[in-house]
Amino acid sequence: MTKPNILIIMVDQLNGTLFPDGPADWLHAPNLKKLAAKSTRFGLTYTASPLCAPGRASFMSGQLPSRTRVYDNAAEFASDIPTYAHHLRRAGYQTCLSGKMHFVGPDQMHGFEERLTTDIYPADFGWTPDYRKPGERIDWWYHNMGSVTGSGVGEISNQMEYDDEVAYNATRKVYDYARAKDDRPWCLTVSFTHPHDPYVARKKYWDLYEECDHLLPEIPAMDYEDHDAHSKRIFDANDWRKFDITQDDIKRSRRAYFANISYLDDKIGEVLEALETTRQEATILFVSDHGDMLGERGLWFKMTFFEGSARVPLMICDPNMEPGLVTTPVSTIDVTPTLADIAGVSMEEIAPWTEGESLVHLGQGGERTSPVAMEYAAEASYSPLVSLRYGKWKYNRCNLDPDQLFDLETDPHELTNLANAPEHQGTITSLRAKSNARWDLDAYDNQVRESQARRWVVYEALRNGEYYPWDYQPLQKASERYMRNHMDLNTVEEIARFPRGE
Repeated sequence: MTKPNILIIMVDQLNGTLFPDGPADWLHAPNLKKLAAKSTRFGLTYTASPLCAPGRASFMSGQLPSRTRVYDNAAEFASDIPTYAHHLRRAGYQTCLSGKMHFVGPDQMHGFEERLTTDIYPADFGWTPDYRKPGERIDWWYHNMGSVTGSGVGEISNQMEYDDEVAYNATRKVYDYARAKDDRPWCLTVSFTHPHDPYVARKKYWDLYEECDHLLPEIPAMDYEDHDAHSKRIFDANDWRKFDITQDDIKRSRRAYFANISYLDDKIGEVLEALETTRQEATILFVSDHGDMLGERGLWFKMTFFEGSARVPLMICDPNMEPGLVTTPVSTIDVTPTLADIAGVSMEEIAPWTEGESLVHLGQGGERTSPVAMEYAAEASYSPLVSLRYGKWKYNRCNLDPDQLFDLETDPHELTNLANAPEHQGTITSLRAKSNARWDLDAYDNQVRESQARRWVVYEALRNGEYYPWDYQPLQKASERYMRNHMDLNTVEEIARFPRGE
């Protein structure tokens, strides 16, 4: 069997409720809409954990944070955990990453044979939370509401500079694949940092949403005291009392966020155009790591199991999967077994420890009955939170908080907690049993605390004296590029051209 090329396009903090069946009609995203029309679209996809590093480690490994031990944005991703890049590379693939994956620790490859850019975030333990100090804000790296009050137009930013570079390198790599410098099948992961805040967008994209009808959230901000316990912790972590959020701030932030989806659409279009014009075929997978609350209920960013934060878009364009909408709840931990299935790669050796399931059969009319699981144990939490999405139900649990049960069919905005409703005690008992069978929350809490304590010691030690950064340093062999005197000019010109000359 010929193994297919695979193109994975990942974005950051893209709210899945904006992709009920591909991009919402009102979004200016022609390239993603074209891709959606050819794809199996998973309308109810959930992140494994609503934060960058834990969500991405789970996406790459097919395991939840309690197994990867990537609990937060400063937890090491261990080198002995196989990722989809390992599985595919072992099976003969070229594996390459352009962009962000938020690997923490000295291993900055995790199965990728090549990285084209550095990461946008640090690779060390400096962003470690501390459960021993609940409520403490670490001002120099914790989110605050400045992303909302500072929203608006900008022609260049830290993140635009990064994503421009990601797209350039990815497009160049697609051309390299076409020039057949290596006859192995390839897997290219292109991972952007937008539409992650700050909510700053180029004017050409900002102008697309001047008349947008979606600049205010459907559920407006609530009083602090009306929120659940974890939402209050998020507000406190985001230092909300120091900011006065106006309606104009909300409109500008959401407008810039939508504008950055259009910016991303252009960048993704550049990569897809290179693929199309070089007449290469590839399975294409589009996904985000987690969502963004975008002001719903007054919440911003992520860190919660509410739909805006926890749901992400997922689309797979593969000749063996039918285009159309799948409404079965699925998870980002299903991506790795799905890619292995598509590539005909066995994961049998580690199957007992992989928690995800292949989605290929769902794109062929199949069914799935297992629940989708989520975990969160990072900033704004004082003890781990876990969640199950099972049919129409979402059940959230934390040792510190009352249980939450939501019926997402009748209550899509999760405004009514049914955990104590007499008529739903059978449901809550069943879901609590499923949750208890999966998680020992006391043991999970101890694991997180031990990890945090170890990392604080290591970080402070390594920052004392000479510092050796773990950040990935992209290597450019300038003497092997373009034309050099150890090369034959005729050969250089011939192999660098696509299509070849006569």
